[in-house]
Amino acid sequence: MMACFYIIGFFRSCVSEYCISAWGLHYLEHITQMLNQIEIRCGEIFNTISNNISSVPFRHLNLTTSAKMSRAKILSYRQQYCNGDSLTVRVDMFNYLGQRKTYGGDFLTARIYSTDLGAAASGRVEDFNNGSYNIHFILSWVGNVKISVILYHPSEGVSALWRARNAGYKNIIFTGNFLYKTQEIEKVCGFYLESQQEKCVYADKRDGEFFYCIKPPNVPCEALISMRSKIHHHSYLTKSEKTIFTKSNIGVEIPRDPGSIAVTNCQRNFTDMKPTCRIGMPVPYPSGYFLNNLWHSNFCNLSSFEPLSQINECLTGKLIYLMGDSTLRQWIEYFQKHMKSLKFFNLPGHGIHKRYLALDMDRNIYIQWKKHGHPFVSPGIYSVKDCAYIAREIDGLPGSPNTIIVITLGQHFRGFPLRLFIRRLLSVRKAIERIFQRSPETKIFIKVENSREINTDVERISDFHGYIQYLLFKDLFKRLNVGIIDAWEMTQAFASYNLHPPETVTRNQINMFLSYIC
Repeated sequence: MMACFYIIGFFRSCVSEYCISAWGLHYLEHITQMLNQIEIRCGEIFNTISNNISSVPFRHLNLTTSAKMSRAKILSYRQQYCNGDSLTVRVDMFNYLGQRKTYGGDFLTARIYSTDLGAAASGRVEDFNNGSYNIHFILSWVGNVKISVILYHPSEGVSALWRARNAGYKNIIFTGNFLYKTQEIEKVCGFYLESQQEKCVYADKRDGEFFYCIKPPNVPCEALISMRSKIHHHSYLTKSEKTIFTKSNIGVEIPRDPGSIAVTNCQRNFTDMKPTCRIGMPVPYPSGYFLNNLWHSNFCNLSSFEPLSQINECLTGKLIYLMGDSTLRQWIEYFQKHMKSLKFFNLPGHGIHKRYLALDMDRNIYIQWKKHGHPFVSPGIYSVKDCAYIAREIDGLPGSPNTIIVITLGQHFRGFPLRLFIRRLLSVRKAIERIFQRSPETKIFIKVENSREINTDVERISDFHGYIQYLLFKDLFKRLNVGIIDAWEMTQAFASYNLHPPETVTRNQINMFLSYIC
């Protein structure tokens, strides 16, 4: 069960009543009961999320929220603010006809920043569900502070995206490569295949994970060796709904009055007694801010200089397993770039998505990056023989005080129904609980996904999908003894708008990570 795929030979070949023994019946009943429990839990979580998302029908573009017609103003405006003050910005929404909106559900992002100071922070959005919003900021540095409020999608767009995302699996096409003797054959694969042809079923029955490929004639299913994917030019959005997502309507700034404020050091007599950063601490929002391009935590005493300066000593004797997508691969690339004695071991594999292994023989440091299991979306070919679902990867580790696991999931799931992501998070959570039973001192971190480019391919990669996944990740893991690296908030504050954030952001993610373990 440690491989990326497990063939359900029983379900494919046992078609007669004589094939099903008493043990087989009991086993099938157990599996069925377990899968039913998973689906019930997935359904409960999905329904909770769905009930909190806008369900506004689209009638005409002119009736949707217009960023340019809407207004943002500072509540209780003053000529001068003090470092440490709270700031609230009121946003009132109007449609393209200048009519006030009477319902909420718009997808807004907000930040304050001072470019010259390398300073920035995100804002917390409060939706009153009547067309008005309050955005709450903490003023954490001295100087001129600019305010930015962006309407990413109107509520009508949010409703359309939510319905479209959960309509099916046709956004991405997978192609599997089978190698058998001298034959090399490509076949369509995916989470759901409408074809009536014989299929290979690759499954993790325990966690309810199923993936399929059309079976090549006279070729065993085990012959599948690699995979690639491409965007399917298919849409679950209606033609009229697509008008909401033209480039000029995505990520538009809302006019502000005023657009900036002055913050001074009022020399208040208070001492900021934040505790030392510890794994398991609850992470508020906003959880921190940039100043001089260094991330400062709002909830724990993060030294912005010490952890990175002691990185070699901090990681000595550690076994570090990075499990996820290419935004976490950036970590191992950063480690190797800045730890001179850390060397990559050249492993075989396909392209940049192969397993990465870095070793420091003098300090006994082991760092590995492996991609997560399906779905892994890439036009480049990647091996399916060297990967596994994260839950299985965790199950394969004994754990120890020197074992560190960092997990990230999200970007590759955006183009698929949310139930798939919910199911995966539940299986990862259970695997974490199991390793804590074996080794409570194992250190586990969740690096939530980051924001990315503003792109018109909203059905597959919109940050709205990422934001829902971000909230879900934080909620499902908040009661576990894990460390949270809030990459979403960092990239929102930094306004990187890049699938692979710049090194400044990666450096601060790693600095936060080191502050927990050094």
